[in-house]
Amino acid sequence: MEGASKEKLSSVSNLVTAFENSRTPGAAPRVHGLEAGHHHPGCRPPSPTGPWDKPTVEEAVDSGPRTVSRRYLSSLKNKLSSRDWRKSCQARTCPGPGTQEPEEKRIVQELLETEQAYVARLYLLDQVFFQELLKEARSSKAFPEDVVRLIFSNTASIYQFHAQFFLPELQQRLDDWTTTPRIGDVIQKLAPFLKMYSEYVKNFERAAELLATWSDKSPPFQEVITRIQSSEASGSLTLQHHMLEPVQRIPRYELLLKEYVQKLPAQAPDLADAQKALDMIFSAAQHSNAAITEMERLQELWEVYQRLGLEDDLVDPSNTLLREGPVLKISFRRVGPMERYLFLFNNMLLYCVPRVIQVGAQFQVRTRIDVASMKVRELTDAEFPHSFLVSGKQRTLELRARSQEEMISWLQACQAAIDQIEKRNETFKAAVQSPEGDTQEQELQSEELGLRAPQWVRDKMVTMCMRCQEPFNALMRRRHHCRACGYVVCARCSDYRAELKYDDNRPSRVCLDCYTFLTGNVLPEDKEDKRRGILEKGAAAGSEQSLMCSFLQLLGDKWGKSGSRGWCVILRDDPLVLYVYAAPQDMRAHTSIPLLGYQVTAGPQADPRVFQLQQSGQLYTFKAETEELKDRWVKAMERAASGLSPGGPNDRDLSD
Repeated sequence: MEGASKEKLSSVSNLVTAFENSRTPGAAPRVHGLEAGHHHPGCRPPSPTGPWDKPTVEEAVDSGPRTVSRRYLSSLKNKLSSRDWRKSCQARTCPGPGTQEPEEKRIVQELLETEQAYVARLYLLDQVFFQELLKEARSSKAFPEDVVRLIFSNTASIYQFHAQFFLPELQQRLDDWTTTPRIGDVIQKLAPFLKMYSEYVKNFERAAELLATWSDKSPPFQEVITRIQSSEASGSLTLQHHMLEPVQRIPRYELLLKEYVQKLPAQAPDLADAQKALDMIFSAAQHSNAAITEMERLQELWEVYQRLGLEDDLVDPSNTLLREGPVLKISFRRVGPMERYLFLFNNMLLYCVPRVIQVGAQFQVRTRIDVASMKVRELTDAEFPHSFLVSGKQRTLELRARSQEEMISWLQACQAAIDQIEKRNETFKAAVQSPEGDTQEQELQSEELGLRAPQWVRDKMVTMCMRCQEPFNALMRRRHHCRACGYVVCARCSDYRAELKYDDNRPSRVCLDCYTFLTGNVLPEDKEDKRRGILEKGAAAGSEQSLMCSFLQLLGDKWGKSGSRGWCVILRDDPLVLYVYAAPQDMRAHTSIPLLGYQVTAGPQADPRVFQLQQSGQLYTFKAETEELKDRWVKAMERAASGLSPGGPNDRDLSD
C-alpha cells in the first residue's frame, strides 16, 4: 500500500516537472509518452505499412483548409450547460438488455470511452501532424519550424497529461470499481492541471490563421496536411477540426461530472469529493472562458480600428469597446437630422461620419470626446423624441436615437463609462455627479465658459437676437452662434473674439457678455441701454417657471403677420398675463394679453381643440394640438381671468 502511494506521488511529481518544462522557453525537445509498441486504449498505433503515407487517388478526399470562425469559440461559453456534447457518446454507453449497472458507473464508463477517443485525437495532433510538419520544415526549408510550433502551441503538454496520467488513472479506477467506486479524488488531484488549456485556447485563433496562411503560401506544407487528412486515422476530417477537440474537452468534463454528481445516492462516499472536483473543473472552464473573452475583446477592438482607418492616436490595445451604433445628429441649422455613428470606449466617445465610398475605412472620425469630462442627459423635445445631449470639453452634441429603449441604453452606457473614470480620477467627481436642473444645464455655468463646448441653441428656436432682442433678417441681421455660451446672436452682438481653452486657445467668435467675462475688458456702449420693456421676458426662462406653456395655433386676422403658431406662456410670477412668443428661446414676446376679465369660450363645434378669449370687441382664437391640452389651457386661462393667483394644489398639473 505504501509503495503504491509513493508511486502515485512520483507520477504527480513527474507531471509537474513535465508541465513546467513545457512552459519554459528553450526547454528540451518534446517528450511523448507513447513510444513505439506501447499505446494506451483508444490510441491507434501506426500500422507497419505507414497509414500516413500518401493515399491512392481513389482514397483521396477533398480536405482543403477551412478557417475556424471566432464565433465558434464564443458559442462554447454558452454551451456549458447544454447536453449537445454527449449526443455522440450516449449510443455506445447505453446498457444492454438485462443489465442493471448503476447510473454513476455508466457515466464513468462514458467518461473513460470519450477520454480514450480524445487521447487518440491528441496523438494524431502531436505525434503525427506536428511531427510530420516539423520533419518537412527541417528537410525542405519550405516553411519555418517556428510556424509549426506556434500552430500547435502547448499540444504536447496536453497530450502528455492525458496519455500518461488522466487516462491511466480513469482506466485503473474503473477496473477497480467493485472495491473503489469513486472518481472524485482522482479528478481533484489532476483538475488543477487543466488550466493549461487557457494557453491553448488563447492561441487557437492565431494558430488557425497561421494554418490557413501557410496552406496557401507553401505547397509542401499543404501537401503534408492533405496526406494526413486523407488517411483513415484522420476520419476524413480536417486539421482544424482536430484542433478544436481540446477547446471542447473541458466543457464535456463539466457536463459529465455534473451528471455523475446528480446520479450519486445521497449517502454515497464519493459525493463530497465529486462535488469538490466539479467545482475545480468549473474553475478550469472559467480560465478557458476568460481566455476566449480576452481574445474576443482584442479581435473586436482590431476590427473597430480597421473600420476607423487605424489612426495612430486611436489605436490602443488597452481600450475596451463598450457600445457602438448609428444615431441621428440634430442640426442647429438644417431641418432634418443627419446620419452619424458612435463608438463608445472606456475613455473616449468617437463621433463619426459614414464614408460614402467605403474603400479601407468605413467611418471618418469627426470628433473625439474624452469621457473624463463628459456629461449626458435626456432632452425633452417634442419635435425630436428620444433625443439626448452629450456634452464634452471638445464638443457638445444633440443626438437622437431610434427608440426610447435605444436612447436609455446609450445614456446608461455613457454614464457607466463616466462613473468608471470618476473612480480613477476623483478630481472630476463634482463635474460628473453634481445634480443640475434643466435650467442650469441649458446654459453653461459661468466658471465653465470657455472650458468646455456649449450646447448650441438651434436657429429655428429663436426669431430675435438673444442678447439685444432685435429680430433677425436675411440681409442686415443674420444669425450667429457664440462659441462660449451657445446663444444665437446677431453680428453686432457677436463681433468679438476671445481665446477658448476647449478649442486649443484659438480666438473664436463670442458675444459681448462672454467677451467681458473671459477677457475682463469692458467695452464702451455705442448707445445707452434701453429700458427693459414689458414684453422683454425670456421665453426659455419663462418655460421653466411657468404655470402653463406650449405651442398653440393662432387663428384669425387678429394675429396679423405674427405667423400661424406661437409659443404661449403663463408665468408663475405674472399669472394674470398670457405671453405669446414666435419661438421658445426668444427673449422678447411679440404679444401680451392681460387675462383678467376675459371670457374663455369654446370654439366652433367642428373642431373641439379650438377655444377663444373674448372681451368687449377683442377676440383671440387658439387651437391646441390635442383636446387634453386644450382643456388644460382653458382651465389655466379661466383661473387667470377670475383673478386667482397661483398656489393651489393643482397648479403644477397645468405645466406642459
